[in-house]
Parts: sequence; structure tokens; C-alpha cells
Amino acid sequence: MTRVAAVDCGTNSIRLLVADADPATGQLTELDRRMTIVRLGQGVDRTGRLAPEALERTFAACREYAGVIKEHGAERVRFVATSASRDAENREDFVRGVLDILGVEPEVVTGDQEAEFSFTGATKELTGRTDLARPYLVVDIGGGSTEFVVGDDRVRAARSVDIGCVRMTERHLVHGGEVSDPPTGEQIAAIRADVEAALDLAERTVPLREARTLVGLAGSVTTVSAIAQELPAYDSARIHHSRISRDRVREITEWLLRSTHAERAAVPSMHPGRVDVIGAGALVLLAIMERTGAEEVVVSEHDILDGIAWKAAEDLE
Repeated sequence: MTRVAAVDCGTNSIRLLVADADPATGQLTELDRRMTIVRLGQGVDRTGRLAPEALERTFAACREYAGVIKEHGAERVRFVATSASRDAENREDFVRGVLDILGVEPEVVTGDQEAEFSFTGATKELTGRTDLARPYLVVDIGGGSTEFVVGDDRVRAARSVDIGCVRMTERHLVHGGEVSDPPTGEQIAAIRADVEAALDLAERTVPLREARTLVGLAGSVTTVSAIAQELPAYDSARIHHSRISRDRVREITEWLLRSTHAERAAVPSMHPGRVDVIGAGALVLLAIMERTGAEEVVVSEHDILDGIAWKAAEDLE
């Protein structure tokens, strides 16, 4: 067993996993997993820079995580930063702050590297499953970007495109500094046009329609699953490996896009940080299912964070 800590810092959230990794069995024994909404990508699509208040929210979470990592005695820490910090002009401010707090330099990974981490995290435990046909299409819908990965035991093709729940919300649903409540038909159509163009781009390198099982990752997908199951609270055990039909995803997406902020906030499984961005995230998922013809999505709570943990463990071998 190797004890590792993995941090995934995305556009909308920062997450920590401390786990014991056993390469012989392919099992991660989770010791601590937590998530904080920090909106690191606040305004990046418009300004090209990380906002000071977004950096401070992120550093506050890093200080909390540093204490957890020390408490568990992780042998190796790996910190991966994705879309927002990849795009920002002042990303060196972010790098220095993380290094000061956690003692490791964040790896600002490429979209293709991000895709590999996601695929490993989502599929390592599916080995041997006879009810899920291969190849898999793993789709990680983040805040700033979405990763598409097709593979069997390993990645065959991957592509990252700049559509995500935060980016689409900020680009199309914000008017006068406020998120439309609810969005207009024209705003929804604008998101859909962006998503369809991004899917065209992804299909140039990734055979999306060849996959036989769609595996969906990250907060937009897991929240749709929680809503579909009408959970009284967010329940990772019931969400992990749940299956949601395309018709149910369409029904939920249409409701989210015509609902008000108050109505979405009243959903018991809804994280407060997702209330304004979940509609755009669900629309991305629906468009992917319609493009690929997937009848259902298999929802995974294991994603890029688990892939980062496995990579950290490999580094110690």
C-alpha cells in the first residue's frame, strides 16, 4: 500500500483525495475525500486573468487541505490544475501561492493529460465488468472545459474542448452582472450552438460514436443523477455507477433551464455553488448523449482525482 494525496483544482471547485493505493489489486482505499467550490475561473473567459478574490478562496481551501494531508501522513502529494489556471495570464501568482502552502508546485496540465487522468480514474475499477460494453467514452464536464476520452484498457483518443458549466454560464447567461433567472430561449440556443461546435471539434480526433458505454464524470453529471433519483440529500454511494436514461436527462435539463434560482436552490441534493451553473452543465451532457446516440449515461464518482492519485502512487514505485 502507498498513501498518497491528490488535489484537483478546476475552474469551479478544488478537491482533495487521500487514499491508500494498491497497484496489485487496482484498488484505492479512500481515507478522506472533500470538495470546496472556489470559482477559481471567475471572469477568466472575459478578462484572461485569475481574480484576486478567486485566488484567495482557492488558497484558503489549500490551507485546509494541507492540514488534512499532514494528519494522514501522505507519502506523496500531487496537485493538478486544469482549465482556468491553464488559460490565465497571471497563473504564476497561483503557482507561487500553492507552492507556499502545500510545498508542491501545481502541474498545469494540458487537456490531453487531463483526459488521461480522467479515463484512468473512471475506468480502472470497471475492469472485468461484463455488463458494460467497451470501448468506453469517458466525458468529464468541468467548469471551463470538457474532456472526451475513448478507450478500452488504455486511451485510444482524447480531446479537451472549451465548453463547461461555468464558461457557458458566464458567456451566455450573465446580463448586467446577474445570471438570467431563468434564461431566455435565445440564451439557451447560444449555449447549444457553442456546444455543437465543440462536439464537431472533438469528433475530428475522437470517435465519439464508436463507444458502446458512456461514462459521465464531475459535478454536473453527478448532480443530474441525484436529481433523477430524487435523493433527499447528496449520496455518493447511490450516485456512483447509477445509470440515467437520455429521456430522463432531457427532462431534468429542460426543467433546470426553465426554473428560477430559488427553485433550483430548493433541490435537496444541490450544492449551493452549482445552483447557477447546473443548467448549462446539464445541457452539455444532453447534447453529448444526443450526438453519440447514447441511451444512458453511467455516472461515476471516480474521476480525474482518482487518476491523479494513481499517478502519484506510480511515481513512488
